[in-house]
Parts: sequence; structure tokens; C-alpha cells
Amino acid sequence: MYPDGKPEYLYQMRMSTQPSPASANVDREKIYQWILELTNPDTREGALFELSKKREVVPDLAPMLWNSFGTTAALLQEIINIYPAINPPTLNAHQSNRVCNALALLQCVASHPETRSQFLLAHIPLFLYPFLHTVSKTRSFEYLRLTSLGVIGALVKTDEQEVITFLLTTEIIPLCLRIMESGSELSKTVATFILQKILLDESGLSYICQTYDRFSHVAMILGKMVLSLAKEPSARLLKHVVRCYLRLSDNPRAREALRQCLPDQLRDTTFNSCLAEDKSTKHWLTQLLKNLDTPGNGADQQVGISPLASQ
Repeated sequence: MYPDGKPEYLYQMRMSTQPSPASANVDREKIYQWILELTNPDTREGALFELSKKREVVPDLAPMLWNSFGTTAALLQEIINIYPAINPPTLNAHQSNRVCNALALLQCVASHPETRSQFLLAHIPLFLYPFLHTVSKTRSFEYLRLTSLGVIGALVKTDEQEVITFLLTTEIIPLCLRIMESGSELSKTVATFILQKILLDESGLSYICQTYDRFSHVAMILGKMVLSLAKEPSARLLKHVVRCYLRLSDNPRAREALRQCLPDQLRDTTFNSCLAEDKSTKHWLTQLLKNLDTPGNGADQQVGISPLASQ
């Protein structure tokens, strides 16, 4: 403890985190003070609110949070304190806003290259999974699920192998699939983005296509989403669905299965209006259909995934 009563680690943060141009207009002393206040239950709520607003303009906020004494424990305490409110579902707007501010700070830590590996090694994402299990349609729960998905989305956005390797050891795929089937449009979009990123990794594609059950579950949910999009179009959601299908078509056994079970709506003119203004999705869909129309070779005939896997 230094003479002015402030902990030594705050002085170390001052020495190691020089202000960048983007954060030049931010009062650093206030940032340090709010971080200190996170460890005090009486001042934590206000500090969560203020820091969550500043996370986009303080580039080094993540290492400051992660390396300050007691801060991560305080954020996890905010998450754990909400568990009793999710079953039975009694979560109110105030509770949801407060825990989502804590989640926003964890997303900041998950996004930063200096703290991401440690974030995974500590298995922090697992604390969020109970929120992804919830099914209540109220705004409080939807906001909670969406913000939790945002933390996972921030991890996969980096395209790092260690992130996919970690997620494949967890239940994130079935959790995302359930949200893709029954969530709001925005939650569906983020969940499908996470699945897309997992599929784009070689280990993720191999994992999903390794067994009949895994592939069939993914194909079934994607098929349901296409049917839903045909009734209520969403260009941004369609983009991720098509990209998932295209990536699945890179696997020989999955490609053979998709020849039999790809929804007709992706082959006809159902989505022409969406595709007219989205060249990338149109290109991906054209490539997908080209992949599926290419005659099968020996690899496509391997026994493993049934051609009717999604039925």
C-alpha cells in the first residue's frame, strides 16, 4: 500500500499502460478508481455501469481488469449471484442490466490478445453456459443470452486454434443449435456466427462431421432455419446459414448427405430478393450448389454419414 492509500498494483498499471490516442480524452484516474470500486459490493454496480461504457475507448482496459487484484473474482460473483434468478425464471430488468454490464467487461477481456489465453485457461466461458440454457422469452432473459453469446462470439472472432480447441471440449455447439432454433433473430444470428466460426476451423469441421448424430443435428437445425427464413427473411442471418452449409460441403461425407437434404428454398428463387443486395451470400450459395452438383467421387461414397441424415 502506498502513502496515499492506493494499492501497489494500481501504480503498476499506471506504469505499464500508457494512454493511446483513442483514450487520450478519458480520465485514467477515474478508470483506476472504478476498477478499485468493483471489489466493493457497495460501489460495484456503479463501477460496472461506468466501465462497461468505457470499454470501447480504453484499449488496454482488458489487461487492467485481468491483472488487478480481485476484479475477475468480483465479475464472476456478479454472474453467480444471478443463478438463483434463472431457475425458476424470476430475473428482472435491473438484475439483467447489472449482470450484462459484468458480461460486457468479460467480453472485453475475451477480445484482448494479452488476456484471451488466460481467460480460456481459467475456463471463464463455462460460467456463462447456464445463461445459454435459459428458454424464457422475456426481454431480461433475451438480453442475458445475447450478451453471453457476445462473449463467445468475441472469442471465436479471433480465428485462433486454442479457442476452437477449448470450445469443442464444452457443450457450446448444442447450446448454439438450440438458440438457432428458438431464439430471437439477433440471438440466432450470433449463435449461427459462432457455429460458422467453429466449422471454418478444420478441427471443428471434423468434429461435427465425425458422427451421424452430430451432423444430423446441425443439418436439421439449419434446415429449420431456412424454412423459417423463407417466411420471415433476414439477410444477415441467411448469410451465416449459407456459409455454414458451404463449409459443410467441404467435407466429402457431409457433401454427399447435403445433396439429398439441402432445403429446396436454397435451390429455387425463394431468397432472390435477399441475394440481390448481398453479393457475398449470393457467391457462397452459388459455390455451395456447384459443390453439390459436382458428381461424387470415391471419397463421397464413404460409409459414415447417411445421405438422409437430416430427415
